[in-house]
Amino acid sequence: MSTPLMGRTLRVLIGPEPKNLVTRDVPEVKVSLEGFMGDRHAGLTRKADVRTPWFPRGTLVRNTRQVSIVSLEELELIAEALGVPQVLAAWLGANLELAGVPRLTQLPPGTRLFFPEDATLVVDGENEPCRKAGRALEAHYTGLEGLSGRFVKAAHQRRGLVGWVERPGLIRPGDKVRVVVPQAVTYSVGPASPE
Repeated sequence: MSTPLMGRTLRVLIGPEPKNLVTRDVPEVKVSLEGFMGDRHAGLTRKADVRTPWFPRGTLVRNTRQVSIVSLEELELIAEALGVPQVLAAWLGANLELAGVPRLTQLPPGTRLFFPEDATLVVDGENEPCRKAGRALEAHYTGLEGLSGRFVKAAHQRRGLVGWVERPGLIRPGDKVRVVVPQAVTYSVGPASPE
């Protein structure tokens, strides 16, 4: 295992409405193996969609997108690239806003986030920027033409991560988070090396 990084939790958010991308701050969240209790993305399974093209749409699959995580530093970079005062985690439907984790979006799959009250999250991968999140941002900056399309470019490798719950617990704003990046593995399709 590599040396852990340390960050801190700035915001904990949930989105209770199934059709509304925007999330809202909560003082704490109970985390179960299904995700953040009360959030629209909670559940052990979900239906396959454009993100899982190897299955027919609607096929029931494991929910590896229970939680959306963003970083304060990357949100500031997105806002700067778009020329807007701020981009809030809630506008992008995030469940956690962290600070102090360098290049959060580039953490590899399998990275684990350990919180003080037992909750452990596992990174599935980057949360690709989309126009839907861009349109939510446009709602706060009326009059800026093409913001939803520009968001996709500005948020590339800055949009944050999605992941799933490995261990239940509790997460609160102000919590320290220990980030453990998995050991890098080099893989080759070539012949096995002689022993």
